[in-house]
Amino acid sequence: MIGSIIWGIIGGAIVGYLGRLLLPGRQNISALTTVLVGIVAATLGGIIATWLGVGETRGIDWIRHFIQLVLAMIFVYIAAKVSASRHTAITPTQRTP
Repeated sequence: MIGSIIWGIIGGAIVGYLGRLLLPGRQNISALTTVLVGIVAATLGGIIATWLGVGETRGIDWIRHFIQLVLAMIFVYIAAKVSASRHTAITPTQRTP
């Protein structure tokens, strides 16, 4: 059980960072957010792949990994947009002399 959790965190971190790497532009999100997004993307991607019947195949599960990467890219994009909107909403207005 604990081994599955640890491998889920490691796999999620890899998927999150690959999704961030493949997404064009700069994403101003933290490393923790990237790992959390990767964990969610890897979990949902595995569920979707199993639902489609391609979750467990002989050899490397390329379709499952592709689904996970696409989800990671989408979630990193959303997290970056949410983070950017938070930072712009908090900035104080400048006063003119």
